[in-house]
Amino acid sequence: MNDLHKALGDISSIRRQMARATEFRGYGPVTLAATGLFAILAASAQSLWFPAPAQHTSAYLSIWVSTAVLSSGLIAVHTRTRAHRIHSGLADEMIHMAIEQFLPAVAAGALLTIAIARFVPGSLWMLPGLWQVIFSLGVFSSCRFLPQPIIWAGAWYLVTGLTCIALAGDRALSPWAMGVPFGAGQLLVAAILFVTSRETSDER
Repeated sequence: MNDLHKALGDISSIRRQMARATEFRGYGPVTLAATGLFAILAASAQSLWFPAPAQHTSAYLSIWVSTAVLSSGLIAVHTRTRAHRIHSGLADEMIHMAIEQFLPAVAAGALLTIAIARFVPGSLWMLPGLWQVIFSLGVFSSCRFLPQPIIWAGAWYLVTGLTCIALAGDRALSPWAMGVPFGAGQLLVAAILFVTSRETSDER
């Protein structure tokens, strides 16, 4: 029985090593492009319904938190389906690896949002920039198992996040301070994944 457990442990270890050495192709370009469009639609809705977001901070948070949850749910469902189709037997290991890489950034963003909204609401204007900076860290963390050009998407979110923080005050709560960075950023990620997936197919 001990030999059986050791053999199963060795097999599990080999599968994890194979997953780490394989480029993850579970993220679908169309799905990520859709999340970019969600960001643009959310920005449009904010500009129509709440032109003065500093006076409607709860509504502002509701719009963008809902957009993030919707986007995350769509990506999660499609990634699971796509990963099982493309990676077959390694799908579960690769999905777990993708979650491990991005989960700290998601958790940090959620906790930071709660902390600022609950204890220092006067600093709420910093959230758009902080969200983008934290998201960039998640992208950078995921670069090791995604196509190399993804690093440019991480740099995009880092630069736009710092720019939002530099705007300071109510200007940072502008709908387009979120809509443009996340809309363009997700479309950039989608384009990179689409081009690199075609290159991989051509090589095969």
